[in-house]
Amino acid sequence: MKLRALAVAGLIAFSAAPGVTLAATKAPAVALQSIDGLPTPLPYPYNETADAEADLAAAIKKAKAHKKLVLIDLGGNWCGDCRVFAGVIEQPDVKRWVDKHYEIVAIDVGRYSKNMQIPARYGVDKLKGVPSFLVVDTKGKLINDGAFFALTDARHMTPQSIVDWLAQWPK
Repeated sequence: MKLRALAVAGLIAFSAAPGVTLAATKAPAVALQSIDGLPTPLPYPYNETADAEADLAAAIKKAKAHKKLVLIDLGGNWCGDCRVFAGVIEQPDVKRWVDKHYEIVAIDVGRYSKNMQIPARYGVDKLKGVPSFLVVDTKGKLINDGAFFALTDARHMTPQSIVDWLAQWPK
């Protein structure tokens, strides 16, 4: 009992410390209940001829200026789950929230054949599926270590669960 009381007291003290946050940002309530309601055709979010390094550098610069996180979206236009994710974040209620917290950069990885140096830079040498997401803070630190592949089955998720996943990292 004494140990439990000490643990609770420690959590309270820890959460009251300046700059310490135990909870993520609350996700908005998403009006769209199912991905079946997304407009068709779904977006093709990846520019296959883009300079991925330049796009990433621009996103990082913009994120620093606006104190946002960078969401590196690794995927390909051939991927249905990638396109579902793109459709969900374009919904007006979701877009407002995402734009407030993230600078998104869509990086085309082809069929795992190009731009793979970008995930490798953050310690991800192999993608287990797409879309894969790297959440990077303004100092360039990866903050979603180990949670890269949660949306690789986005077509089987609700729009709300996709946004809830995104809400884990902004403070």
